[in-house]
Amino acid sequence: MHTDAITRLQQHLRSALDPAPGEARRLLHGRGRRWPGLEQISVDWLQGILLVTLFRQPEPGQLAALEAMLPSLGQPVLLQHRYRPDCPAEWLAGAPLSTWQIDEDGLRYQLDLGNKQNSGLFLDMRYGRRWVRQQAAGKTVLNLFAYTCGFSIAAIAGGARQVVNLDMARAALSRGRDNHRLNQHDLSRVSFLAHDLFKSWGKVKRLGPFDLIIVDPPSLQKGSFVLSSDYPKILRRLPDLLNQDGLVLACCNDPDRGSAFLLDAVAREAPGLVFRERLENPPEFADIDPECGLKALVFQRTAQAGLSPTKAGP
Repeated sequence: MHTDAITRLQQHLRSALDPAPGEARRLLHGRGRRWPGLEQISVDWLQGILLVTLFRQPEPGQLAALEAMLPSLGQPVLLQHRYRPDCPAEWLAGAPLSTWQIDEDGLRYQLDLGNKQNSGLFLDMRYGRRWVRQQAAGKTVLNLFAYTCGFSIAAIAGGARQVVNLDMARAALSRGRDNHRLNQHDLSRVSFLAHDLFKSWGKVKRLGPFDLIIVDPPSLQKGSFVLSSDYPKILRRLPDLLNQDGLVLACCNDPDRGSAFLLDAVAREAPGLVFRERLENPPEFADIDPECGLKALVFQRTAQAGLSPTKAGP
């Protein structure tokens, strides 16, 4: 991250903030490798706060230059060092805050600032949440690896009859409950299960079958989830949890695994699921190789088990 790159970053952010987006947006996605010298930085606009994330430690002089430039943008700035243990964050401008609310597609979400690795909402999944909202009317929905229940918020807003959220992290589910309340949702239509999925298949099956299942796991969660070995275990269970013609939104954000990973795994483990489409990613998350970005693939259950899946997009 040399001086010229920091100057380009300053110019880009000034332009992006004139005027500032009306909702939360990523302003710079360096990890998409379309910004030479800025590959290890991202900048998110949180409707009044700039969240700047560093994924690799810069040289001391470069870090000092960045820290001097960011306050010149005239906005509160929170700088997070994701490369350090516990991902510490520091306020470079503005009064320190621990929580903050943002909007997305007219829905409200509460974020945690400065005390956790992730703030509580992954902005690259905006189109995925929008798709769920569009599909949800009258449906029963299972949201696996629910985190703070962003998909659940979208599903209830779209008229889902019932949503079951499952995640091992009670604190994340508690934030999800808060988010539903923030949007004045009827909590009698929402369940929150703080369970280990791999020890809870019986309970999940008793709550089904479902019209829509969302699978959005972490790429790696030490001690509980390994993408390459655990994702197939989930996929082989899905047909038994789905109603006829039920839908699955299967997601993968590992840059080292393209859409073929999911397509091949579904064809092998759940041949009764047919590929329907790959959702687009928001344009601000453009990557020089789309297969390195978020993969959000839609499958549908069919009675014709073994039907070959349609070829995926890029």
